[in-house]
Amino acid sequence: MIRLRQLMDVNFRAKVLIPVIIVMVLLLAVTVMVVNLRFQQQTVDNGRSELKAARLRFLHSLTMHQDKLRLCFKILANEPKYRAAFMNDPFDPPTVRDSLARMVEDEKLSEEGVEFVFFTRNDARPADISDPMIRQRDTSVSARDIMAGSDLAVRHALQGNPQPDTVRVGDKLYNVISIPVYYPKKSDGVLGALTFGEEMHWQSAQEFSLCASGLTVLIAGDQVVASTLAGNEPTEHLAGRFKQLTAQADPANATLAIQRIFIGNEHYFCSGGNFPSLKGDTTLGYLLFSSYEKQLQALATTRVWLLTVSLVAMLVSLGVVWFLVRKATEPLRELRDSVEAVGRGDFTRRVPVRANDECGELATVFNQMTGNLEQSRAQLEQTVQTLKSTQGQLIQSEKLSAVGEFVAGVAHELNNPLAAVVGFSEMLKDNDVDTKNRRYLDMIYKSAQRCQKIVQALLSFARRHQPERKPMSVNTMVEAVLEMLNYQLRTSNIEVVTQMDAALPVVLADGHQIQQVLLNVINNARQAMENHPSGGRIKIITETSGENVRIIIHDNGPGISEENLLRIFDPFFTTKKVGQGTGLGLSLCYGIIKEHGGNITPSSRPGDGAKFTIELPVFHLAGETVEALPATETKRQDTDEGAGKRILVIDDEEAILQMLREGLAQNGFSVDTVSDGEKALLQLRENRYDVTFCDWKMPGLNGRQIYERLRAINPGLCQRVVFFSGDVVNGQMREFLEQEKRPCLAKPFSFDEVRAAIGNILNA
Repeated sequence: MIRLRQLMDVNFRAKVLIPVIIVMVLLLAVTVMVVNLRFQQQTVDNGRSELKAARLRFLHSLTMHQDKLRLCFKILANEPKYRAAFMNDPFDPPTVRDSLARMVEDEKLSEEGVEFVFFTRNDARPADISDPMIRQRDTSVSARDIMAGSDLAVRHALQGNPQPDTVRVGDKLYNVISIPVYYPKKSDGVLGALTFGEEMHWQSAQEFSLCASGLTVLIAGDQVVASTLAGNEPTEHLAGRFKQLTAQADPANATLAIQRIFIGNEHYFCSGGNFPSLKGDTTLGYLLFSSYEKQLQALATTRVWLLTVSLVAMLVSLGVVWFLVRKATEPLRELRDSVEAVGRGDFTRRVPVRANDECGELATVFNQMTGNLEQSRAQLEQTVQTLKSTQGQLIQSEKLSAVGEFVAGVAHELNNPLAAVVGFSEMLKDNDVDTKNRRYLDMIYKSAQRCQKIVQALLSFARRHQPERKPMSVNTMVEAVLEMLNYQLRTSNIEVVTQMDAALPVVLADGHQIQQVLLNVINNARQAMENHPSGGRIKIITETSGENVRIIIHDNGPGISEENLLRIFDPFFTTKKVGQGTGLGLSLCYGIIKEHGGNITPSSRPGDGAKFTIELPVFHLAGETVEALPATETKRQDTDEGAGKRILVIDDEEAILQMLREGLAQNGFSVDTVSDGEKALLQLRENRYDVTFCDWKMPGLNGRQIYERLRAINPGLCQRVVFFSGDVVNGQMREFLEQEKRPCLAKPFSFDEVRAAIGNILNA
């Protein structure tokens, strides 16, 4: 079995031929079985029909024979020489017995097989019965038994209604016919009854067999009286089968019971029935046998011929199938050889096309494939060289990514000292200083605010964000990107001209992704114009176009060639030198804009630079508005504003603690400062504070841990906590703040923002 499975796994012809052989064998077996069953059923039906016909012929033959005997005996009884003996008056028994003896010896009766004759007077006396008037050939049978068995037939004859009867006397079977003998005048009544008895023996069975066209067995009780069977079937078997068949038969519905038996090397159908008996004796009957040996032999011959013809047909079919499969697989073998050659690297190998069928189509496609592979191999070699170049670019990209993470960390660290610079400069501005020093303080404050915007933009751009789309202002995103690139653009002698629509509708976008697109496009324009002799110019226009917001970025650089214009969005395509670009920037930009449901379209004309048009669908707010951050005003606060109010400031930066302590003290607040989380929790347990400012990131316990411990101690105090942090775009912190609904000030912050946060807590 394993060998066969392995053969089918590696040989296509075996896969076809073996299932075909199995199917053919199954079909042959089913055909032989169906034919055999059909022949057997037909044989049974024919045997049943023949037995029914044989039974009818048998009964008809028996009736005709009895009628013939009755007519013959009636004529004989009325012959003058015998009639005179019966008519003697007075009645003379010796004369009657002599006449009966002559009857027994009569040639006609001998031919008919009459075994006994007796006469019974209608007025018989007991003395007459004791000396019966009977003559018989076989003296081994008792005369009294003969007369007793024929009693019913005699009675019918004496009544003038002669009836044949089948009786059993000893172990013999007789046909009994009783003829009424009338007085000279028939009207005087019946003188007596003349009874004849014919023994049913082998000759009778033979005659019945000829009439019934079958074999006959005559049964009397448990004895077989006569049989034409050639075999030596035991008597008890035949008698027992007779009882079974007569018990199963249903004469009322004309149902014939049939059995199949095997006797003497021959198969028979067998049925049985009872002889008509005036006593209703069911032990008297017959068995009819119909041989179906010839049908079986014909069936066996037919089966042999069918098997022979089927096997020959199957062998011829297998030969034809094998030939066709061999012809069909020849192109496959050629294709296999060609595939092996191609696998070894010979792409010049071709398969001959011999026909227009499926194999020919497969060969054609294979030849086309090898041709394409030959071309692709050359392109692949070129691509390998390109990938080597791209690998260097990706390494450079990873370096830039690492630098970006480093810059983000540095920018975060700058927020703490910037917060101190902004706070102290704001405090000095509120004091009385001369004009010259006030001008210096204004310059310090404005420079610190500029640093704040740059750091916030760097943090926002450098951090990795989960994609999140919100209603966004396109103008705000453009301004944020220009703020980040301000230094590079200025040092590259590039002028930026903006023409932004103030009434521009909002778009539903991920601000970080759209800023990445704008940063990439503007930075590409800067790099293209960096070596421009007279400096370059970038014009940025925002406007509404139907249901879209359009951003147009147009530079006056060298532009993009027509052939490169069709490929600029292809991944890894770049015209820069190795190490100066990855070729992924514009491809990513194209994907981002398409994901937002918009379009990015490049255009360029010689001498007119390059222009990128970005379109984003308008987002309808359904009654909502996008609120801009409120502008903070630097104004002097009342020194009695914080009278009676206690504030706790928790931060690890001493400069920020000192700035807030002194700045808020000027407004009348009582300020305690702590640089450690554990000490802060101790202060909160021992004192009551109206407002608690807590830094998010600190060594030891951070702001979140302090908050959660405080909530466990006194949940009401948590409602007076205000966080501040230099990481304004930290995702975890933002999620926590939204969940707890707590305010957070971004470093560096102004005193106006601090006082506004205090007012919100106190007024809540």
